[in-house]
This record gives sequence, C-alpha cells and structure tokens, in this order.
Amino acid sequence: MRRLAAVDGEWIDRSAPVDFTFEGSPFQGLRGDTISSALAAAGVRVLGRSFKYHRPRGLLSCADHDVNAMVQVEAGSRRVPNVRADVSVLEPGTRITAVNTRGGLARDRLAVLDRLSRFLPVGFYYKAFHGRALFPRWERMFRRVAGLGTVDLGAAHRPTPNRYDFCDVLVVGAGPSGLAAASASAAAGASVLLVDENRAAGGSGLYASGGDLKVAAQTRALVAAVHGEPRIRVLLSSYAAGYYADHFVPVIAPEAMVTVRARAVIVAQGAFEQPAVFRGNDLPGVLLASAGQRLLYRYAVAPGRLAILTANAEGYAAALDAHARGVDVVAVLDLRTAPGARSRAHATGLAEAGVRIALGVTPIEARVGPTGGNVRFGFETTNRARETVEVDSLWVSVGFAPANALLHQAGTSVRYERAVEQFVPDGLPAGVYACGKVAGVYAFADRLEDGRRAGQAAAAGLGMGAVREPSTRRVEEESPSHPYPVFRHPQGKEFVDFDEDLQLKDIEDACQEGFDSSELLKRYSTLGMGPSQGKHSNLNALRILARLRGEDIAQLAPTTARPMFHPVPMAHLAGRGFHPERRTAVDADQESLGAVWMPAGNWRRPEYYALAGVAREAAIEAEVRSVRTAVGLIDVGTLGKIEAHGPDAGEFLDRLYTGRYSTMKAGTTRYGLSLDEAGVVIDDGVIGRLGAQSFYFTTTTGNSATLFREFGRLATWWGLAVGLVNVTGHCAAFNLAGPAARATLAPLTDLDLADAAFPYLALRDGWVAGVPCRLMRVGFVGELGYEIHAPAGSGATVWRALLAAGRAHGIRPFGVEAQRLLRLEKGHLIVGQDTDGVTNALELGMPWAIKMDKPFFLGQRSLAVLAQQPRRQTLVGFRLEPGAPKRPRECHLVIDAGRIAGRVTSVGRSPTLGRVIGLALVEPGVAAGRHLCIRIDDGAEILAELARLPFYDPDGERQRAGGAG
Repeated sequence: MRRLAAVDGEWIDRSAPVDFTFEGSPFQGLRGDTISSALAAAGVRVLGRSFKYHRPRGLLSCADHDVNAMVQVEAGSRRVPNVRADVSVLEPGTRITAVNTRGGLARDRLAVLDRLSRFLPVGFYYKAFHGRALFPRWERMFRRVAGLGTVDLGAAHRPTPNRYDFCDVLVVGAGPSGLAAASASAAAGASVLLVDENRAAGGSGLYASGGDLKVAAQTRALVAAVHGEPRIRVLLSSYAAGYYADHFVPVIAPEAMVTVRARAVIVAQGAFEQPAVFRGNDLPGVLLASAGQRLLYRYAVAPGRLAILTANAEGYAAALDAHARGVDVVAVLDLRTAPGARSRAHATGLAEAGVRIALGVTPIEARVGPTGGNVRFGFETTNRARETVEVDSLWVSVGFAPANALLHQAGTSVRYERAVEQFVPDGLPAGVYACGKVAGVYAFADRLEDGRRAGQAAAAGLGMGAVREPSTRRVEEESPSHPYPVFRHPQGKEFVDFDEDLQLKDIEDACQEGFDSSELLKRYSTLGMGPSQGKHSNLNALRILARLRGEDIAQLAPTTARPMFHPVPMAHLAGRGFHPERRTAVDADQESLGAVWMPAGNWRRPEYYALAGVAREAAIEAEVRSVRTAVGLIDVGTLGKIEAHGPDAGEFLDRLYTGRYSTMKAGTTRYGLSLDEAGVVIDDGVIGRLGAQSFYFTTTTGNSATLFREFGRLATWWGLAVGLVNVTGHCAAFNLAGPAARATLAPLTDLDLADAAFPYLALRDGWVAGVPCRLMRVGFVGELGYEIHAPAGSGATVWRALLAAGRAHGIRPFGVEAQRLLRLEKGHLIVGQDTDGVTNALELGMPWAIKMDKPFFLGQRSLAVLAQQPRRQTLVGFRLEPGAPKRPRECHLVIDAGRIAGRVTSVGRSPTLGRVIGLALVEPGVAAGRHLCIRIDDGAEILAELARLPFYDPDGERQRAGGAG
C-alpha cells in the first residue's frame, strides 16, 4: 500500500502528521487517518490474529463491519480494549497493540492452533463440556486462550450521559437514498433527524462512483442541500443500535447514547459487501472492493498492483476507480461467463486501458507469506487452465447482504428476490419505511428515486403532504450478487465467518450432525455470534445451508436479529456516572464550621469538624468530650421520617416492628426493631405516638426510601386502614445532647423541659427559636438529649439559634465519628454495621425489644423456630487494657482454637474510658469465656477482655436524670 497524491474530498489533513506506535514500532500517519488507514499507508498488512486459530488477519471492510481490525489502545495511563481500528481516528502518541495474541502479533505462540484445527471441530465446546472429568481442564484452557482485548480494571468509569431526542422522521443512513429521503420528508414539512455511522454524509455516492463524475457531483449536491435545510438535523459518527416498540431507537454517538423517539423511521442503511468463500479468503491483502474504494477516496491509500475478483458491475466500477487513481489494475476476474449490461459498459473502458478481463473464473486459493507480503491468487478459467496472479491486493466484489437488522427488529417480513439475490422487505410495519440497497435497489438514479418515494410516504403518513403513488420499480439490469460465491478446496480452509473462524466444512459437519436449520446452525456453530453479528457471514451461510438441504434459499428464513445490531461500548449502556447526593438544610452552615464530609446512604454528613493544627482523631475525641461534659449538636436530618395515620396505624406498626405500639400513650416514644420474614434485622428507629390515630417514626439514613415503599406494599397487602407520608426531605432534625442540653434549649422554647413535664422518651410539639418543632427526648449517645425536628425551610434558623444559645455552655457541633464512639460507649448497635445480612434479632441480646407474646409481627414465626435452636452467634462487648500498643479494626477476625469464630463489628478508643472498646459477633462458646483472641492486620493475635454492656453509665442515669441546669 502507498499514499497517493491528493484526492478530491479526502478525509485527511496532510499538513498535520501524527506519530504513534504499533506493536512497539514507531509509525506516522496524518490527522484524519483512522488507525487502519494509517497502518495501511505505512505498508502494514497484518493487523491482528483470528479468534480461534490465531491466523494473521488484515483489512477486510475498512468500515467497522468486521472484527479483523480490532486493537488495544493506550494513551497515557488510559487503556482501551477492543478499539475498532477501521473507524477510530488516530490520536497523537497512542500506543497500539493487536488483541488476542500471546507473545505479540508477529510471534503469536497460539498460532499453533491453526495446525491443530482438525482437533477443534465445530461444536467442540459443547462436546468438551460433556465430559465431567475433563471439564475443569477445558474450562481453564478456554479461559486462558479466549477473549480479545485486556480490560483495565483500574480505569475510572467514563461518564456517558444519555441524551433524548424527538423528531417526526428518523432516517438511518446518509447515503444517496437516505439523503434523498431526508430531503423529501423535510420538503413536506417534517422535522428530520438523519443518522449515519460515518464522519461525513454521502456514503457510496462518494467512494463507489465507478469514475462517474456525475454521481459524485449529485451526491455532493444532496449533502449540501441536507446541511442547508433547517428542518434536517444530521448526526454523524453515530449508529442506530436497535429498534424498539413505537419507533424507539437508541443511537450511539461517540460520547453518549441518544434515545430517539420518532413518529416514523426510514431505514436506508444500504448493504454489506460479502466476501467470496474460497481457500485463503481470510488472509491479509484479500479485502472487499468497497474497502479498497474507501481507502482510495477517503485516505488516498492504494495498492501498487491490484486484481479484482468479481461477479457484479460494482467490481468493474471499483476497477475503474482504482485505475483512475493511478493504480495498476492487473486483471478483473469475473466468476460469471456472461456479465450483465452494466458490467459490459464498464469493461469497455477497462479493456481500452489494457486491463485483462477473465470470465468464468473459479477461485482455487490465495496465499501470502507468514508476515503478509504479496497475494498469490490461483484460479481456473473456463477452459480449466490454472493461472496465478501475484498482486499487492486482491479486491473481492461478489455480492451484498442488506443491512436490514433494524427492519427485522421492527417486525418486517422479507422475501428472497432472485433479481438481486438478497432478502428484501415484503411487508413493512406502520410508520417504518425502507429504501435503497436495503430494499434491493442498486442503480444510483433508482436509489435517489426510491429515497424520495420513502421520504414523501413517511411525511404523508404523518399527515404532511399528499400520498405519492409508488412508481413501478425498475428491475435491476444485472444482479449485484452472485447466487453462490462458495468454492470448495479439497485441502483448504474456506472461511465463512471470520469472527469465529468458521469454515465451509464446519457448516457441512453441523448439518450432518442434525443442526440443519438456520437457528440451530447459528447456536451450534456460533455462526454470526461474534462482534460483527454475521454482517459478512449470515447470507453466505444460508446459501450453503440451502444447498446442503437441497432446497431453494427462498424457503429458508434468516436468523433473528436482536438489539444491539452493532457492538456498543459498555460505558454507553451504563450511562452517566449518576451518584445523587442529598444535602441537609444546614449543609452550608456545617461547611462554614469546617465539616469534613463523608457519604451516608445518598446523603453527605460531617465525619467530624476540622480544627486548625489538630489531628483527625484528636478532633473527634474533643467532640466526644464536649457531649459528655457540656453540650454538643449533631445534624440528624438524614434519618428517614415517616408519618402513619388511620384507625389501623397502631396495629400496622405492631406488625412491622418487634415491640408493642398500639398501647402507647400519646406523647411517648419507643425503640423499634424491624425484621424481615426470616427474622433478620433490617432496620431500627424511634416510634412516637402523636394521637389516637397518628404516629411519627424514624428509620436509618440508608433505608428510608426502601422501607417506605415496602411499608406501603404491606399496608395494601394486609388491607389495613392506614396512610403513610414520607416527610424525610420535609423535616430537618438535630440532636442536642449533653449535661447542658436543657440549659441550652430552655431559652429558645415555650415547652416546660423539667423531668416531670418532659420525661425521658417523651414526645412534645412546641416552638423552638420561633419555629414549630417536634421534640423527642431520646438518649442514643447516653446523655440528656433532645431530638428536634423542624420544617426543612426553617432548619438553618433552629441550628443557628441552638449554637448561639449554647456558646455560654461550651457547645460544639459533632459529626458521625463522634456519634459512633458515644453510642459505642453505651453499647448501642448500628444496623448494618453490628449486624449483617443474616443476623437475627435473638443474636443481639435485646429481649426487651422483642414482644413474642404479640399476635403477629414480621419475622415472629422465624424467631420462634430459631429460639428452639442453638445460637449461631451473639453480640458481645470487649475492651483492651489502657495503653495497649495494638488495636483491632472493624472486620478483624476472632479466632478460637485456630479457627474463625467471629468478627469485630465496631471498635474505637473511648476518650471517656481511656481505652479501646468494641463490639463483636462471636460464637456462643467464645462469648462464655473471659477473653477474645483477635487477629489483626500483621497476622498477630491480641487478647481482649470480654466486657458487660454498656461500657458507660450502665444504669442509664445520665440520660434519664436530666443533667445540669
């Protein structure tokens, strides 16, 4: 291959060279080159190795319609697997390597599999897995040798936000017929979205003109008209990946998936050129004629000497294109003995240029050297004489398969049309139209007329313009496809599916074994199941299947086409990196106080408040001491907050939680423990009674939305007269705790805070700082405390007033870490930290919270069964001696007699007690001892003393007594 002089309309910028490496060697391309075109211009023929036999592979379609040109790209620290080299624009400084090799492209050690192909017959995977004894060995072998690129597990997710678009008419394909269809629809008044996978519109009208300047000029005029029409929007480098109900089409753009909802869809995707099946048809240097034309016109890359194997007028046109660009066309080798009128017209010009034209050719084989080199193509002529041509490239143009996957997905019925030797639409669903090559129309003028017809029909179907009577379609002067371009060689590999390395004999063997329908053949042989989704193999395979069965191909049905029609990057399917983060009403106030943030469910909460020159642990301990000795304030607005109203509200809560709530007095609160049907703890909170038929209760931060949905489902299922209101986002909430909490709150409220009027576990409604609030006297941190719930819009007012009133008492805001230490000192558990997905309520040592004498609650029956069985684990407290040099961390293992007997769930250094304390879930036998043996990170084992819970204020006097002031 070589770079030609400037070609009109080329996609490259010759003033901007681009340096890159391929397989460790330096190369230089031009801006606008794809990876494939740059390597082709540099004379690189072998781009990769095949999936199964690791045969050398080169360019085939030059259009991203095959798997031959798939590479791994590294740019800086970014590693991207399975990059489509045909359409991926070359970037400076990229390091490119072939995929699916062991030892590099040139010396792939797995190339030995090509010689062992007789031991890897069709269906080998299924047969190998039947042997139970050998299954593990086969599985390991398959895992080692299968796969393509290497996924970078350390790479960050690349956000690809989905976009949404709407239009009257969606036209898929911006070739001549698609351009004509878009213009016709827009002229009738429709809004049109035109989508094409290429970087520029025009399609084959610009690269496969056969030297006809009028074709290129008309196509350019259509492109200009489309870009100048305000009703038409053009989306390039994008492809429609599937069709769903009601004209719902996902379009994959470079940086996003555009979900398009159209009122009508016109499919003008054209056709995929098909390879001929003969020995060596997969080797580097053997490529489709349309690929060679794309290289010529888009990148000015051409071979030195060229032969074209053809069976249609398009092959002759490709020869004219190549000759017009200065390529030495050695021969046009026609499979037919009697070419059609269009071919004969082209042949005249070729003959005048001295190009040999051979008719009635039968391919024998193609050969190349181990690293590429020239192609030696052997064939027979009509007189059975054997000949060989040696050229730089062999272009193949023997037929086309319609790109009709979207039509199949839309529910289109098809029939086999002998005039064009392909399937064409026979019945289109409402609002779906087809035109151009996908509908079996190949002549340029006919494609334009067919596109205009489809565009006008689509608009008319939407009530725009008159319905145009379809003109009588011209019968093709000659078929663009050979009816059977398949040639057997007694000793060779004739590949039908390049993705899966499927040979002609594999299809024959599969049929002989009984897999002789198109769907069974596909699944048994993996035909068309590779990245190309059968674009170059399905139609030839169906022809072979028809001949093996002795039937006409028209009697066979093509396989089902499912989305995605074209490989889609996983990042596009994942969508954008959407991590919603909720913020409380006093988020900005906490930021100004030096909050160091941490995630809590989908909220952000202060982990602690930073102090200048003070380490993290010291700052947390200062917050703990403030609560124990003075007063602290924490934002707990992230708690779930739900109201229950109705005559059955009490019974409803009795069923949801393990305690008894229907007998509560108004103005009181109780702890609530929630289980699933297996008795596993799923949540806890505080439940308060507002009135005879009204309750207000809280859930943990991460479970509010999930529990609200589940509670609503259960209320409906049980048929109870209760209504639920989720007020989580409507209410701010703060916990004011410490000996000076009452003295801080008293000046701000009209409530009587004395113990007799507002005792422990009471609930009151009143005013705080001029804001109507709901207050609960609770003691999660083990001190006198008030949980204050206020309207979210007034939350900042209450927060600021509390901080101002507390300054005289030494108030400090405290974060989640201090709260965890404070509750740990009290031995209070955190659901999800001190429990796991199998921890049942009996294992937590909380019999006071479980009323087994109730008629029913969720998990009750399971607990009754579990109560008759030995305990699997139990929650215990432990402590280390003051000044212990090593401390365990959460999830460190408890060891007993050399085996795992539990794990640490919570641990921390208590500034109040001056030692490390913690909680652990352990086996009952271990809990009955005096010490725990805990294995820490360095493998050492430390002894911790078992301790009775709670560690601090075991009688709860401080949270009940009322504190100072």
